[in-house]
Amino acid sequence: QVELVESGGGLVRAGESLRLSCAASRVIVGIHTMGWYRQAPGQERELVARIREGTTNYGDSVKGRFTISGDTAKATVSLQMNSLKVEDTSVYYCNIYSWRDGKEYWGKGTLVTVTS
Repeated sequence: QVELVESGGGLVRAGESLRLSCAASRVIVGIHTMGWYRQAPGQERELVARIREGTTNYGDSVKGRFTISGDTAKATVSLQMNSLKVEDTSVYYCNIYSWRDGKEYWGKGTLVTVTS
């Protein structure tokens, strides 16, 4: 069983930065996609950023402010978040899909709170 563990969440002020990290409990073979999603109270989970076969995609609201990086060999993925806004407040979830396992793995989430 694979577990994804996120870290780096916290409380910051608008304009500040945070870096989220995610690590798998073991090596995952055949990683196809690595990414970050977020879900605020009362809202649906939304894509923040992902790396799919070497190509990165970002949600419109974070383009130019957030940067995703990942290491498929180590099954780690990070999210550098700059110029944070109050509306970035959410629980952030790490996600990894392995074509080899035929499974999508999720972390339990880390809370990011941005105050004005």
